[in-house]
Amino acid sequence: AVARFNPHITGGLLRGARACLAEAGVAESNIVVVELPGAFELPLVALRLARSGEYDAVICLGCLIKGDTMHFEYIAHACSTGISQVALDTGLPVAFGVLTTLDEAQAVARAGEGRENKGWEAAQAALDMVAVLARLDAVPE
Repeated sequence: AVARFNPHITGGLLRGARACLAEAGVAESNIVVVELPGAFELPLVALRLARSGEYDAVICLGCLIKGDTMHFEYIAHACSTGISQVALDTGLPVAFGVLTTLDEAQAVARAGEGRENKGWEAAQAALDMVAVLARLDAVPE
């Protein structure tokens, strides 16, 4: 799930996530990208995706850049709390790839090429959690 707000940043996060998934051997046909307006909408879309039963994980990508008002704090809190709640409520890995930066330069630096890309890191976290949960599910009770 990728927010369209700050598309020059979220596009970089998406490229990073796709690169990580491709390197891990995930087929392009198994990657579904859902675009949505902004980071505030990520929890609802993540919840719908997680409840659908069609996905092994949900990767949430967005970018919040601090401005002069409290808006940043409200959206960042709602987004992070909502995304973590989706994972807890559904038991599905939901990765947090939402940048919360103080300025645009910090966001650009985190959405560049390579493994330092926070989209890459979120995709890797999703892959790791899928594997961890599969191992836990395989443990006899």
